[in-house]
Formats: sequence, structure tokens, C-alpha cells
Amino acid sequence: MTPFGEALRELRKHKGVTQQQMAAALGVSSAYLSALEHGRRGRPSFDFLQRVAGYFHIIWDEAEALFRLAEQSDPRVVIDTGGLPPAYTAFANLLARRIGSLEPSVIQEMTMLLENAANKG
Repeated sequence: MTPFGEALRELRKHKGVTQQQMAAALGVSSAYLSALEHGRRGRPSFDFLQRVAGYFHIIWDEAEALFRLAEQSDPRVVIDTGGLPPAYTAFANLLARRIGSLEPSVIQEMTMLLENAANKG
């Protein structure tokens, strides 16, 4: 499941509607909605995100947060290390091979480390 998929499912459950009901209201198939919720589809289109925001009557900051989640939710990530030192490519490949076996606490630590490094640079 992706961050966006989790948020979408929570919004839908909070509103008390089924995937079929929501899909019909948004003009998509329930299979597409299910795939989004389970992280089997890539990032949704801006048009779809606007329809979701309208369906749930989400405005301003909440809509922006939902759109940010969608940006972070492509389950098939590509990391281009072309032109970087060999250690960067080795790190990216190691992460790709091992990400599924990392403990949540390790993911949190790595996330904090990367965010702190981005804030310094």
C-alpha cells in the first residue's frame, strides 16, 4: 500500500462508501480504485486528484497534503545515478534489493537521515 492509497481508503471509510460507490461517482472503475488503494497503480493524474478532493469536499491545506501524498506514492521508483560516483549506484541497487526486508524503525531512521541531509544542503 502507498501513502496515497492508505489516505484514500481512510477517506472512503470515513465517508462510509464502498469502492464501487466511490468509483461510480468519480467516473473510474472499482478495479482502478482498488489498485490505487493497494499500491498496484502508479501516481494518479491531477484530474483524478481534483475529482477526489471535490468528492470529499477537501479544500486548501488538506487537498495540498493529499496531492503531496500522491506525489510520494508511485510504487515503481526509478533512481538515476548516471554521472554520480560508483558508490551511489551501489547504494541505490542495495536499497532496491533489501528494502522489503528492512524493519520499520530502520526506514524511519533512514528517512530522518535523508531529510536532515537535504535540509543542510
